[in-house]
Amino acid sequence: MTSRIDKTISRQREKIASGAYYEAHQQLRVIAARYIKQSNYDAAAEILAGGATALLRAGLQQGASASGGDLAIMLVAEVYVKAGWEIAGGDDDAEGRARKSEFETAYLTNRPLSSEMFPANKVPSAERLIELLREFPSEEPTRKRFIQEAIGWSGRFGPAERGDPELHHAVGSVYAEDQEPYEAEKHLVLGTSESAETLAKLEYEWYTNDEPHTAGIYAARAVIPFLLIGNLRSANKSFLIFTSRLSSANPTLGVQEISSATSDVRVYPVLPLVNFLNLLLLAIQRGSADLFKQLTAHYATQIREAGILDDALPQIGEQYFAINIPRQGNPLLDMMGSMLFGGGQDSGRRPAPGRALPRKVEAPPSNMELD
Repeated sequence: MTSRIDKTISRQREKIASGAYYEAHQQLRVIAARYIKQSNYDAAAEILAGGATALLRAGLQQGASASGGDLAIMLVAEVYVKAGWEIAGGDDDAEGRARKSEFETAYLTNRPLSSEMFPANKVPSAERLIELLREFPSEEPTRKRFIQEAIGWSGRFGPAERGDPELHHAVGSVYAEDQEPYEAEKHLVLGTSESAETLAKLEYEWYTNDEPHTAGIYAARAVIPFLLIGNLRSANKSFLIFTSRLSSANPTLGVQEISSATSDVRVYPVLPLVNFLNLLLLAIQRGSADLFKQLTAHYATQIREAGILDDALPQIGEQYFAINIPRQGNPLLDMMGSMLFGGGQDSGRRPAPGRALPRKVEAPPSNMELD
């Protein structure tokens, strides 16, 4: 069976090399559909992955990459989902690391995966899909649909409801390389332990194209999303990397070091919003609601001018300091609801903290006054 599949892929690659993209695409779909109907999902996956890779590498000419994208989407929707393949574990556990190493070796040497390492209902932790993702030209429209299908599958058949972290990290990294920061942010915040560094570098590079005094806005974009999903470690890591780059690239910034028995703080006299983020992270570590209230009051002007923290800070206050978010309902409607339905109506309450990322905001303003 393996020999037959290899010959099929080889023949179609020859057609693709000769420029017969449409013919190869149609034949690969028909052959894969036949295997899917027989529930031979392993064979279908090999056919679709091999064909998609060859077509995507052919580029945008005569719709080759679009045909490759179609096969990649079919691989997820018709094979991974119908077969019920599960995420096989990622870098966070020994089993996942062993599977990843086995997959990478098999991929590089073009040999089959061992049945002991990868039973019938398991596939490497999204590695095959990540390899395909990297083959997509950045201009190819089908890439977005492929990403949606892959994330959807990983959320449905993996332990992470929002999608596999490795897959999110790969998608976010690809978008970062393509200079698509809004798309990159959405995925990197749900990624792996490596994603904090990638996001911090992305935000810093984005900042270098703006006015010097806007550093705090971009630092906030690197920190706040992690706080909203409860990932304090990545928030601290992202802030440290961003500010380290900021200090290194601007030796005349006038950074002041303030040390105490419990912590060391860098103060940026001309960047108050950066100072606010630093102190916010310290307040969260200490769990001090009073300190949080003092900080938000002291930096109220800068927070208001930034315009990207209005929704986030109340959620952070509730999530880390047990400061309830005020109800937003109409008092008259609340009273009527209490009388008619016996109370318990809370339609005006905001979503639970940590359940959603902050809303997308426009590019930061360039005319913010310095403090």
